[in-house]
Amino acid sequence: MGHAMEHMLAENHRLAIHDSRPIEGLPSTDVEQEAALADFLLLCVPASSHRDLLARLAVHLQSHCICLSIAKGLDDEGRTPAQLCQQLLTGRQPYCLLYGPMISEEILADRYAFAELGCADISIYRRVRELYQGTMLHIRHSTDIPGISWAVILKNVYAIAFGMADELELGDNMRGYLTVTALAEMSSIVEQMGGKPAAPLHLAGLGDLITTATSAGSHHHELGRRLARGETENINGEGIHTLAMVRKYRLFDSAPYRLYRLIDEVAQGPLDVAQRFRDYIESIEGA
Repeated sequence: MGHAMEHMLAENHRLAIHDSRPIEGLPSTDVEQEAALADFLLLCVPASSHRDLLARLAVHLQSHCICLSIAKGLDDEGRTPAQLCQQLLTGRQPYCLLYGPMISEEILADRYAFAELGCADISIYRRVRELYQGTMLHIRHSTDIPGISWAVILKNVYAIAFGMADELELGDNMRGYLTVTALAEMSSIVEQMGGKPAAPLHLAGLGDLITTATSAGSHHHELGRRLARGETENINGEGIHTLAMVRKYRLFDSAPYRLYRLIDEVAQGPLDVAQRFRDYIESIEGA
């Protein structure tokens, strides 16, 4: 995703790319020195990497530098990227979150992408919108940072259910039911976590859920397919990690959310997923 951002921005901006993985043809970067010169710091890394990276770079940043995260998960202590930015930047730096349907392969193919920018200050939104001006990314402003944070985190969990249902050939009617149920559960959980219940109805929620749940190249959709086939080796991803962090830290009570519990039980498997889906449908019919 970082290189998708590079693809969009390189024509009109000077970029310094730092990648922790060795990549042929990518020159090494003095990341602290480049950070000290930056107007924007784009964090295109998982949430679990934010703490060390921000702790390393924060002291070098100019006061006007905007830290922008696209991470859609929780760190190893169950914190969102927004919480990490708030804690580690301690008000010294402006920060924002960019969430929505932004598949990197489509960005690299010069197709449209869409996102919500979560930030409290409209001036930050205007600066980020100017940064992406002339690209295929279209941005809306949201002040509901907890809402979009949890909407985009949860959509990775619920996308797994769509993959399971598709692998089991449960049909388009099931897909419609899953969409409605996922949105209802997401809205309630988001409200528990301090966001507005309408947050999942927008780009960071429904927009990204549809993209992740239906895209042929979606990692989380494929995870659902693999789980439905009984494959449990190397099952990992932000949605799987979210399930584990919610269990470990009891971030919210999952008992009222039957679809969420179904996904969590299957992820902890192994289970007869087809039978588990039948049990789930029978349980909601009797409710």
